[in-house]
Amino acid sequence: MSTPTWLITGASSGFGEAIAKEALSRGHTVIATARSANSLKHLAELGAKTMALDVTASDAELASKMAEIGRVTHVLNTAGYLLEAAVEEATAAESEAIYRTNVLGAVNITKAAMPGLRAVAAEGAAGGVQPVVAHFGSLGSWIGGAAAAHYCSTKWAVSGLCEGIRDEVAEFGIAACAIEPGYFRTEILNTASGKSRRVQASEPKTDVYGEDTAVGKYKAALEAYNNKQPGDVVKGAKVTVDVLTKTGVAEGKEIPPRLVLGSDVVDVIRKKCQDTLKLLEEWEDIAKSTDYE
Repeated sequence: MSTPTWLITGASSGFGEAIAKEALSRGHTVIATARSANSLKHLAELGAKTMALDVTASDAELASKMAEIGRVTHVLNTAGYLLEAAVEEATAAESEAIYRTNVLGAVNITKAAMPGLRAVAAEGAAGGVQPVVAHFGSLGSWIGGAAAAHYCSTKWAVSGLCEGIRDEVAEFGIAACAIEPGYFRTEILNTASGKSRRVQASEPKTDVYGEDTAVGKYKAALEAYNNKQPGDVVKGAKVTVDVLTKTGVAEGKEIPPRLVLGSDVVDVIRKKCQDTLKLLEEWEDIAKSTDYE
């Protein structure tokens, strides 16, 4: 079996960093990327190849980067951030920016990586590794939230994107997976860490969302929840590498369309499914009344 080679975006912190470290600890090859290569020096010291890569770059620039990188078996996109704002609080530029990074970034990386992944898949048994493209969704792939509508909707889009990609490339022997963690103790909420992926609206357009509103309460909850999240990112990274390489806890299993991480997100998804079934039962007759006779 050949050694997996990982291309990881957003590797300077959070899950990207943790998965890079886990893969390196197993002797895998890791190409760790972020907007600034300077933020990846600690991974270079561990043996990773590092480079600057912007997931919002042009098709031509990303194609050039992929040619420079060469053969990869695992493409893992963790690039993304949380815009903390009610929908009407964010500027048009801020709203567009989060979709450009969180959603179109996933599209861009997939497009750039797919020719290489097909080449790996064509190696068949000789290659010994199933190529995979994986993008990070979230607990927010399943539910919305006050002050997090931008973020949650991008994560819904990413998970839906992965399902579509999976159908498109399965016949080539390529897997696609949306990784959907709950709250993990990363730097995402820690604005003092210098690595936070939590951004606030620069100029809120209204002052109606006070502390006692749903938006205000959610913002306060994010602040209070920092460093109290139940998820252990080291454990999450280990499971992710196991699943995407079909080893360890995933030995003998196929790569799933969605990899859920964390007890909290399991509870959220179960309740969402139950609520959805209840909604269908309540509105089924009306929904079906719109068909041609």
